[in-house]
Amino acid sequence: MKKAGAEVARVTEMEAAIDEYLDHLSVERGLSQSTVASYRGDLASYASFLSSRGKTSPESVGPRDVSEFTAARMDDGVSARSVARNLSCIRGFHRYLVVTRDGASDPTVDVDAPKFRRRLPDVLSVHEIEEILKAVDTSTGLGIRDRAMIEVAYGAGLRVSELITLEISNLFFDEGYIRCMGKGSKERVVPVGSEAIDWTTRYRRDVRPPLAARGPATDVVFLNVRGRPLSRMGFWKILQKAVRRAGVRDRVKPHSLRHSFATHMLEGGADLGVVQEMLGHADISTTQIYTSVDREYLKEIHRTFHPRG
Repeated sequence: MKKAGAEVARVTEMEAAIDEYLDHLSVERGLSQSTVASYRGDLASYASFLSSRGKTSPESVGPRDVSEFTAARMDDGVSARSVARNLSCIRGFHRYLVVTRDGASDPTVDVDAPKFRRRLPDVLSVHEIEEILKAVDTSTGLGIRDRAMIEVAYGAGLRVSELITLEISNLFFDEGYIRCMGKGSKERVVPVGSEAIDWTTRYRRDVRPPLAARGPATDVVFLNVRGRPLSRMGFWKILQKAVRRAGVRDRVKPHSLRHSFATHMLEGGADLGVVQEMLGHADISTTQIYTSVDREYLKEIHRTFHPRG
């Protein structure tokens, strides 16, 4: 949105506000460059639409403008999912202005996002998780490592990137939690269960030292046979091997462990906001998809066991 040289004077109040918001996302909230770039594109389209209607300041925008922007996007053939993402970005922008500017109002409050069918994430049952874990051959050192990795991935709901970059200095097993670095360099603390602690402790004591001796010094917890941090593909292969041995499904993605963690927490009665915090989601709407999974699970139980299901 920023202009250079002689064009600076022609920057509208809307464009200046958008630049301020993007700086806030980058500097204060620590979002990644790619995420900020995505927001920039959404807000540039929004500002262009408003400008064509003679609206060049945030204060001049009303709910009808926002609704007609989303309708115009749909008319242009943009998918409902993408338009919903656009609207989420615009909401964040106006909410920021409400907080930072006296008298600012939020024109998105009563604007509904377009409806679309959300794809439910691939979730394993508790039994399937147990079968996968039992299928790991823990009679070998690498098997102990593999069991520890799957236990931590499922037990703490970590992303694969968080699992393979987890450092020893971020293990606080006496207190029962780990510290990890999530998207946008956001740090969060996540509780971890006793099984994950036990297997990881065993791996660190008996398996990691000889692996670490083969490679360069690193604080990363999980190492490959060359003493280097495991790659995403490395963990994918570990998981697929266990899945094949368990015979529960043809294939399971590493992210399925994270999906399963969230769903099982909610099925057990955990508060949605608490699960959001554990997953590191910036927006609770991202976490709410797991309540849909839970409802699908309940419907399946009803269809299976109710005499008129």
